Amino acid sequence: MSVKKSVYLLSGRSPTREGRADPVIQAVFRESGTAAPTIAYIGTANGDNTDFYNRMAATFIKEGACRVNHTLLSPDGADIKAAQAVLQSADIIFLSGGDVDWRIRVLREKNMVDFLLGLYEEGKPYFGSSAGALMLAREWVRWRDPDDNSSAELFSCLGLAPVICDTHDEDSGWQELQAALRLEEDNTRGYGIVTGTAIRVLPTGEVEAWGGAVHRYIRHGEGVERIADILPISNR
Repeated sequence: MSVKKSVYLLSGRSPTREGRADPVIQAVFRESGTAAPTIAYIGTANGDNTDFYNRMAATFIKEGACRVNHTLLSPDGADIKAAQAVLQSADIIFLSGGDVDWRIRVLREKNMVDFLLGLYEEGKPYFGSSAGALMLAREWVRWRDPDDNSSAELFSCLGLAPVICDTHDEDSGWQELQAALRLEEDNTRGYGIVTGTAIRVLPTGEVEAWGGAVHRYIRHGEGVERIADILPISNR
């Protein structure tokens, strides 16, 4: 029987909840089986920026986390064995926002991809916000030449959540998500995680919406079409 846990992908821009607990973060905590979990924070997407870490750590402590440990991977000379020990001992692993392409390369250069996948296979819960959510997904898109649309290409991400998604880009009509889908096989679906929402990707690949409607697109023929949104099952 698989011990893999659901992966939660957050938009990264949740509205103010006036002191109320965030239902997605609380769901992640429950996934770990620990009421006051220790969280390993991976900040490679923003170069391990201290302000990013402090802001997110404060949020998770407010939600009830026991401790949030900054797992340093980006700096030259980072102690990878120490980072792996932090990740191994944590109840939950979180990936923060920033840049997807550059920071996936950092994880590969530090030989961390297989290690992270191994922890997931062993049952470690993961969640990520904004670029961190994309890093946990299957693939994303980049342009070899930013001024040439034909230079778009896909690159592999961690793949813990076997989906294609983007976050908080509803105002532009999910242009990058649609560009990624145009490079995928026919009938591939993509998820636009609207500001203030999240998706839960179960180990089976089933996708649930949390916090509001999540937009969906599908590669069909030569184009990409919007299809029915995913709606939350209940007011969670």
